[in-house]
Amino acid sequence: MNTELPEPTPEELAHSERLSALIREEIAAAGPMPFSRFMERCLYAPGLGYYSAGKWKLGAAGDFVTAPELGALFARCVARAVAPALRACGESAVFFELGGGSGAFARDCLLQLQALDASPSRYWLLEPSADLRERQRARLRDALPPERFARVEWLDRPPQQAWTGVLFANEVLDALPVTRFAIAHGGVFEEHVALNHAGDPRQAFMRVDRPADALVAGAVRHVESQLGAFADGYRSETLPQLPWWIEALTQNLQRGAALFVDYGYPRREFYLPERRDGTLVCHYRHRAHGDPLRYPGLQDITAFVDFTALAEAGEACGFERVAYASQASFLIASGLEAVFAEGYAASDDEVARYALGNEVKRLTLPGEMGERFQAMLFARGLDAPESFAPLVDADRSGRL
Repeated sequence: MNTELPEPTPEELAHSERLSALIREEIAAAGPMPFSRFMERCLYAPGLGYYSAGKWKLGAAGDFVTAPELGALFARCVARAVAPALRACGESAVFFELGGGSGAFARDCLLQLQALDASPSRYWLLEPSADLRERQRARLRDALPPERFARVEWLDRPPQQAWTGVLFANEVLDALPVTRFAIAHGGVFEEHVALNHAGDPRQAFMRVDRPADALVAGAVRHVESQLGAFADGYRSETLPQLPWWIEALTQNLQRGAALFVDYGYPRREFYLPERRDGTLVCHYRHRAHGDPLRYPGLQDITAFVDFTALAEAGEACGFERVAYASQASFLIASGLEAVFAEGYAASDDEVARYALGNEVKRLTLPGEMGERFQAMLFARGLDAPESFAPLVDADRSGRL
C-alpha cells in the first residue's frame, strides 16, 4: 500500500484538528478509547466525521471509486436481480438503499426497474451525510420524471413501521466500526487508541492493547472454534455487533429480500495465518494505506467483510440465505451480458462503447472488482427458487 500521502490543505488540516480535539477530550476524560469507537468518531462524528462532513469522496476528485460510479451496468444488474422480489411483494413494495453515494445507483436502478415494470412504491435512502443527501436530491430531481422523483424519500433512521420490499447495501458493511483484537499469551486483547505524549508531535494518537471484554473475547473464541486457535501476535478485526445491526435494519421487513455487496472473504480466507495484521485499510485521494490514526475525518477507514459472519447474522435474524457469490458471478447471473448488449446497441459512439467494455472489465475481472467483491442475498417470506433461480444456481455457499 502507498504510504506517501498528499499533504492536506490548511483548511483540511484545520478540520481534522477539530475532530482530533474532540477525540482527545474524550480520551482524556475516559481513558483509552476502543478502536471501534475511534473509527466511529472518525467516520460519523456529526459535522466532522468523514461521512458526515462535506468532503467529496467519490470519483477522480475524491478518495475512491465504487461500482455505481463506473456507469449504469452495476445498478441495472441489481435491478434485474431484485425485480422478481419487488413484484412478489406487490404494489406496496419499497426499495431501501443504505448510503447512496452520489445518487448514481438510485437513478440507474429506478430507471431500470421502471423498464422492467417493477417500480417500487417508494425508494428510501438512509444517508448520514447532509452534503451527499443534497447531491443525491439534485441528481435524482434532474434525472427522473417528476412522478418517479416524488417516490424518493430520505430517512434519518431505519423504518419504524412494517414494510415489504428490498434492502440494498453496497460498500456499507466495510465502513461499520470494527473491533480490532490481538492474541497475546493465548489471551484475547482489544485494540484501543490512546493519547501519544511522546514521539512525533504530528501524531496525536497511538494504539494500545487492553484485555478484551466478554463480548469481544466470545466473538474471537467463536472464530477459533471453527478455525483453530490464533497464534500469539495475531491481530485482526471482528464485528460482534453485526447481528444487532442487521436486526435493527430489518426487524420491520415483513417480506422481501436483503442484498449486500462488499469486498471481503469467507471466514477461512479472512483469518488466514499470513493475514496476521488483519484487513484494515484507509483511503485518501486514491492512495491506500494502513494508518487509521492519520488525518482523522479526512480519510476513509474500512475493513474487509467476513461473509461467514454476515451469513450467521442474517440467519440469526430469521432470513433464508439465497446465494453467496463473487461480484462477477452475481452480475453474470443477473443478466450482465444482456445489459451490456442493450447498452452497446443503444450507442453508436465508439468512445462510449469502449467505455462500456472497460466498465465490464472493472466490474468482473479478478484483478479488479470481480473476485475481491462478494454478494450475499437473503430472503424472507419469498419462494427463493422461483424468485431468484439464476442466483440460486450461482450460489457458492460451500466456500463459507
